[in-house]
Amino acid sequence: MDAIANFDALVAAADAPIYVVTVATESERAGCVVGFASQVGIEPRRFLVCVSELNHTYRVVAGATHVAVHLVDSGSRALAQLFGAETGDDIDKFTWCRWHHGPDGVVVLDEAAAWFSGRILERHDFGDHMGLLLEPLGGPKPTEGTTGLRYSDLADLTPGHPA
Repeated sequence: MDAIANFDALVAAADAPIYVVTVATESERAGCVVGFASQVGIEPRRFLVCVSELNHTYRVVAGATHVAVHLVDSGSRALAQLFGAETGDDIDKFTWCRWHHGPDGVVVLDEAAAWFSGRILERHDFGDHMGLLLEPLGGPKPTEGTTGLRYSDLADLTPGHPA
């Protein structure tokens, strides 16, 4: 195995959580599954989400100040499938799920296990993804027993856009 294959195997074994990120501006709303996301600071609390430059959400995020980050329960694969296998270039994903406006105009998915709104503090170019450094502002905690979807839970999903 070469170095890249070894790295890919390590990342696959870690089986990272996935999230659904939603965003709204005055004229558009969008959302997508993100596999590159993590808390990156304790005091102050910071969270990093990375959005693929190939998808519709990337274009909407460019004009936004806030996003919502959703934890999807392992029993709610359909929600992740909607936001991962479909593209906002072709359909309005929000007509296929229940949602409401949250603080600072974020779009909150009603079927998510938990979510938080985050103010975009910085944007970083990571090559094929844009990193959004977020200041978490609030949202409900997950109910007891919630187990978030992992990368392996979506391994068979055909993405709406290439990663």
